[in-house]
Amino acid sequence: MTPQLDSPTKLSNFPKPANIERAGRWFLKSGIQETGGGVARYYLADSSTNRAVSTEITGYTISAYTYLYSLTDDARYLDAAIRAASYLTQVAWDPSSRIFPFECPEDTQVQRQAYFFDSGIIVRGLLSLWRITGERELLEIAKQCGTSMAAIFAAARGEFHPILTLPDKLPLPCTNQWSRQVGCYQLKSALAWHDLYKETKEPDFLRWYEELLSQSLRTHESFLPGAEGERVMDRLHPYCYFLEAILPRSGSSEVAETLTFGIERVASFLREIGPQFARSDVYAQLLRVRLLADCAGASPLDREAAEAEATVLASFQSAQGDLRIRGGFFFAKRGDRFQPHVNPVSTAFGLQALTMWRQYLAGEMRFSTDTLI
Repeated sequence: MTPQLDSPTKLSNFPKPANIERAGRWFLKSGIQETGGGVARYYLADSSTNRAVSTEITGYTISAYTYLYSLTDDARYLDAAIRAASYLTQVAWDPSSRIFPFECPEDTQVQRQAYFFDSGIIVRGLLSLWRITGERELLEIAKQCGTSMAAIFAAARGEFHPILTLPDKLPLPCTNQWSRQVGCYQLKSALAWHDLYKETKEPDFLRWYEELLSQSLRTHESFLPGAEGERVMDRLHPYCYFLEAILPRSGSSEVAETLTFGIERVASFLREIGPQFARSDVYAQLLRVRLLADCAGASPLDREAAEAEATVLASFQSAQGDLRIRGGFFFAKRGDRFQPHVNPVSTAFGLQALTMWRQYLAGEMRFSTDTLI
């Protein structure tokens, strides 16, 4: 039985959340969202520069803004989400290909690419805003993109090419890098189909999600470690995507067993590798999955482990005075030294995980995958 989906508890029900307010201020004031509405991949603190605007990161940031708005009723977050969505629908969207490019370079001679994974993240961001505003264009473009994902990325044996060139839509060869491979992590993108089915009741969307769910459940155990040494940490991040994406079916005994298995496997690698090299997004993702799996009755929470992960996660949030950094979450650290860039995705995952942890401690935790960034 699939758990009932509920809205997140209002943040005003809890003591003043300084760390969440700082993270929200970073999104609004740091310059990570540029004047045209697009959001940079990350901020390099050592060179004081943003990386290029990314459609995927802009989609993630819309989801972060709508989450913050749902918690606080602060209209600044809604306004920022609308600006980001306008960039995606008015600038980035390719109506002829019915897909979003990875980036939108000014040089028209640069070969553009489209990622299967990024497409689903963008669709989920647009849907998160559509649920608030009811702006029809958001739903229509989300539907078109979701349909194109199933058509143009399709490969053999129920798999999906990770990257296509545009406008010819030819697949790039897979490499050893996880994001350029077929894998169970792609199920996080397929959550877009699950969400589109909930909004439209069009059966193809649900069928595509269920088919990739089945494929991912069969193959996920081979994804980890998938590398050696510290590179395993980079694989924990996409494997957590897989765990997040099976949550809508947590009422299934197979999925519940997979969640328990996956949570412990990620936690074990994190304990082993974390003292040498740790990514903040992995701590946040693992904590979110723990809390949602417990809330769904699929996998009991190890409270001691969750508390330790929340403590470490909070340490990644910058307290420096520079507004380009303050309140954001550093991407990673080696030993006790943080890597010199602040990442929108890490910040979004971190603020959500810490909010969910506080909700759990207050006895107000609710199961929801709609708001999962």
